[in-house]
Amino acid sequence: MNLARAIHFDESDMNVFHSPARTGEWCISGGFEFSNWGEADLTGKARQAFANGWLGLETFGRVTFVAVTQVEEAEIEVLVSLLAQHFVDFYGAPSVEAATGVARDEIMHMVDLCDDHDPNTLITVARELTEAGVKETYRTIEAQAAGLDQFAIHGSLDE
Repeated sequence: MNLARAIHFDESDMNVFHSPARTGEWCISGGFEFSNWGEADLTGKARQAFANGWLGLETFGRVTFVAVTQVEEAEIEVLVSLLAQHFVDFYGAPSVEAATGVARDEIMHMVDLCDDHDPNTLITVARELTEAGVKETYRTIEAQAAGLDQFAIHGSLDE
């Protein structure tokens, strides 16, 4: 089973999101955060989070890129608990028990998205507001096999 982890190639996420996700934390789409948003909400860093931010499941910060990685069932259960608690703390769910099913659905949606891809495949999300609500589209960037000559230093030990 696969899920996605936050990955950073530079420091840009630290500048474009109010709260950036930590490198290596498990992520989901997190589009639910924007379910009641309208055009007036899409300004500054909030717009950036809406437009292309994945949601980290430890910091609940945002990240631009995620990488597909194998996940164990026990880790999924911990993530479901974290997300269910987040639904209670930030969205007013009546209890962790009541939020658990929705949390599991959110995480399993991401598992389904990731299971079709090889490890280290990068995924980006793009969101737009439509009359029907928030529409998400995904783009993948396949991991490239690196040849040894890309890292070799050519020269002579006699120099």
